[in-house]
Amino acid sequence: MKALPVNPDQSPLVVLDLLFKLKIKDVMTAEVITVQRTDSLRKVQHLMRDSRISGVPVSENRRLFGIISIDDIIRALDAGHINDPVDRHMSVNVVVLEEDMPLSFGISYFDKFKFGRFPVLNHNNQLVGILSSRDVSTTLLLELLKEYRKIEEQLPHHAPQSAGPISQRFRINRYDFENAGKAAQAIKKILIKRNVPSARIRCAAVAAYEMEINQVVHSIGGNLSYVIDDDKIELFAIDDGPGIANVDQALEEGYTTANEWIKSLGFGAGMGLTNIRRVADEFSIRSTLGSGTRVHAVVRLKDSNGSATDKTR
Repeated sequence: MKALPVNPDQSPLVVLDLLFKLKIKDVMTAEVITVQRTDSLRKVQHLMRDSRISGVPVSENRRLFGIISIDDIIRALDAGHINDPVDRHMSVNVVVLEEDMPLSFGISYFDKFKFGRFPVLNHNNQLVGILSSRDVSTTLLLELLKEYRKIEEQLPHHAPQSAGPISQRFRINRYDFENAGKAAQAIKKILIKRNVPSARIRCAAVAAYEMEINQVVHSIGGNLSYVIDDDKIELFAIDDGPGIANVDQALEEGYTTANEWIKSLGFGAGMGLTNIRRVADEFSIRSTLGSGTRVHAVVRLKDSNGSATDKTR
């Protein structure tokens, strides 16, 4: 499958905002075509042909048991097993998404696993939808059209927000994927109103988002706050534990302490802290086992000459 053309570091800000704002449930197809374990592969073959799909979840009473792909059908045809029941050939190690995850996680799944679609579960592990790359592309296109119409309507009346320090604090809760990204969205909107260059806004939004995700995934809860003035934005992420045993090791690309469940959700790639350090002009971290972690990042909004800086180049 061709990867979706979405990159958090290079995409326009309006796309970045949509990736943080939209949830999997906003994009997925809720009317899911499914089969049962006792159905024959021949039936699945006809279903795929008539529905023009290449994969079908195996589900009974909204419980997901596996998935059958077109590759499974082809192998069964070659081996003469096309009349076998589904449960003899289905894949039971299924990669799934959760409906409250931000769309950005879905994008990362397509890039990581190279599948064409992913079943979507709710908090009760019930099958509630399926997400395909086409769902993502279509929804992003429609949402972009809406956003650009809003921008066009606002242009004649737009006036930059008056300068002056502004601050805000967000409470971040463990495993709260549904609200992850709200601080990054708030920061982006304020910086847009202040006419900050897009490259600088992107750096601030990426840093804030990585801070939020780190607290959602790795901490037991904490706070993320920011202070914006005319020249810079300061970000502070302070959590309540469990702390980092070796900070230097945690700053190495690819190093992670995430458990297998977190990794199965598409997290734990070991890039969060390195991404923050990469986009920030100033970065520091302090951590004590059992006492939590404090991350501080500064993104300058202008250089000494008053023009935009772009650390992403």
